[in-house]
Amino acid sequence: MKKLLFLLVIVGLAVACQNQKSDNNTMENPFFKEWTTPFEVPPFDEIKLEHYVPAVKEGIAQQEAEIQAIVDNKEVPTFENTIFALDVSGSLLNKVTGVFYPLNSANTNEEMQVIAREISALTTKHSDNISLNPDLFKKVKAVYEKRNDLELDAEQLRVTEKFYQDFERNGANLPEDKQEVLRKLNEELSQLGLSFGENLLAETNKNFKLVVDNKEGLAGLPEDVVLRAAEAAKKVEEDGKWVFTLAKPSMLPFLTFAENRELREKLYRGYFMRGDNGNENDNKEIIKKVVKFRDERAKLLGFNNHAEYVIDVNMAKTPQNVYDFLEKLWVPALEMAKNDVKEMQAIIDAEGGNFKLASWDWWYYAEKLRKAKFDLDEAEVKPYFTLDNAKKGIFYVVNELYGLKFIKRNDMPTYHEEAEVYEVQEADGTHLGVLYMDFHPRDGKRVGAWSTSFRPAHYVDGVRVPRVGSIVMNFTRPAGNTPALLSFDEVSTFFHEFGHALHGLFADGPYRRTAGVVQRDFVELPSQIMENWAADPEVIEVYAKHYETGETIPDELIEKLDRSGKFNQGFITGEYVAASLLDLDYHTIENPVIEDVRAFEKEAMDKLGLIEEFIPRYRSTYFAHIFSGGGYYSAGYYVYIWAAVLDTDAFNAFKETGDLFNPELAAKFRTLLTKCGSDEGMNVYLNFRGKEPSIDPLLEKRGLK
Repeated sequence: MKKLLFLLVIVGLAVACQNQKSDNNTMENPFFKEWTTPFEVPPFDEIKLEHYVPAVKEGIAQQEAEIQAIVDNKEVPTFENTIFALDVSGSLLNKVTGVFYPLNSANTNEEMQVIAREISALTTKHSDNISLNPDLFKKVKAVYEKRNDLELDAEQLRVTEKFYQDFERNGANLPEDKQEVLRKLNEELSQLGLSFGENLLAETNKNFKLVVDNKEGLAGLPEDVVLRAAEAAKKVEEDGKWVFTLAKPSMLPFLTFAENRELREKLYRGYFMRGDNGNENDNKEIIKKVVKFRDERAKLLGFNNHAEYVIDVNMAKTPQNVYDFLEKLWVPALEMAKNDVKEMQAIIDAEGGNFKLASWDWWYYAEKLRKAKFDLDEAEVKPYFTLDNAKKGIFYVVNELYGLKFIKRNDMPTYHEEAEVYEVQEADGTHLGVLYMDFHPRDGKRVGAWSTSFRPAHYVDGVRVPRVGSIVMNFTRPAGNTPALLSFDEVSTFFHEFGHALHGLFADGPYRRTAGVVQRDFVELPSQIMENWAADPEVIEVYAKHYETGETIPDELIEKLDRSGKFNQGFITGEYVAASLLDLDYHTIENPVIEDVRAFEKEAMDKLGLIEEFIPRYRSTYFAHIFSGGGYYSAGYYVYIWAAVLDTDAFNAFKETGDLFNPELAAKFRTLLTKCGSDEGMNVYLNFRGKEPSIDPLLEKRGLK
């Protein structure tokens, strides 16, 4: 008996020690504490990789308990005890994933990618457990079916309808055996999306670099481009040489200015063969599986294909509407591109070049053609567009429109030493939110540019919690004593992502599910409209200052920039539309079993009549918008140009008043950004504009009409 008591005491002490150890780990995990940082931004300096998975598991456990409480509630289902309770559930899980996923895109490593796989599996299963919970769906359906008798306000009615739609679209009405199939498809697609992104990151940042070991290979390159290439060489122990990478700030200047055609081809092939090299990072087998599984999922849910499933809740409504819309752009863009080919080939012939224009020649000869037509040299323009100048231009525009102020803060933790932090204030000094800005490419950051949030604006007990947002870019770095000199395309990208940030900062609504949440083909309106201010001569002269002299960009250069705005639009619009149609072809496929990805892509482009002198903006194996991560833009890459119709029309509203910063219109557009989640996209737009948008202003802007 004494021996048994002794053993029980020992076991009890061991359990107590284990519990104490667990409690200590919990106390050390920043996600389990209140954040005392300014404005409660994430304490990046305290968060370690080992903190994520335990916090995700605890977040899942907490939300499971919250969901079970909704299910177990014996009262009649109401908006408050069902819809609202569902909307506010999962706060800890949102807190953790709100930090993890943005950092996995902007600052990842191999260990973090392993964690991403575990977290993705956990959260995918958890999401399915909610969407496919029959008892929860019964409660939601009960409220939905009597929604018109509950005296709900417009916001309550919309969030009720959106939650019900979510359950339907995620398989709640399927029989149990088909729900199990759906779960497996979702899990497979989640992991495949991660693999695609990891492969692309390796192919872009690790598996290729162009090393130039003699000055002859640098002929034609601007001095700042050469300086950056020398610095890049030092970082990879190629001292005394010059390294060019597949990051666009490195690649595009080389393609635009390098006289050595053989090197241009080598670099561009490295770019357009990413994920298609038959190595461990090849993405073709992943694409085959993704297309097949998406098609199977769509058919399970009652749609003919994945594109029908996606576009059904978009403004466009059907894939055929998208095809018809893109055709209106493709035909004139292709014709313009063919004319440009003739003019560029004439330059090649006049220079004695004994070759036919190829895709790796396009940027080089387009720059020559632009200079010949408009007497405009990009190297002459770039000194006026430093990163700091572009930032000042954005702050100027946003202040003129909305009165916002941006105060740089050095007292907040950041996730990387290059990330800058700004407090955003209203004109009266009221705190609106926090914005991180991360500008330059590096290992561990995926390609492209994007806007995200560490914490979306939301309400807790009726009090608004402001947004902590982030915009991430891959812009040209400084070189030596030369600051970061941006191409105008980079300047436009900066304004674009800032528009997304404003959307997130302004978005307001009582419910997480609907606040700021819009249809996919509406989501680029807030971003793309900002590009119009970036390019307007009235605005350019405010922020474009020479980095050495401080002089304002001359009117003559502004006029040249303005006149050349329609130049090369056959290529710019054409390569984009080609990629959009490739996306649609993948997701309207009748036979989802693709034998050969290259052959499928070629057939799609041949059907279009794509000329061999350029390729779609994204070939399949690096089309991250549609195949990486959650594939947010799958069957939806078209949305950028769909929204371009809206943004051009909306900016015209300002121009029609004679005041680019018309305060009445600015207030109306801010209302659009603030309340856009409260209604369907076209209704929101009509409230701002008073009429439906026309495609004509976009065609005229691009010279396609």
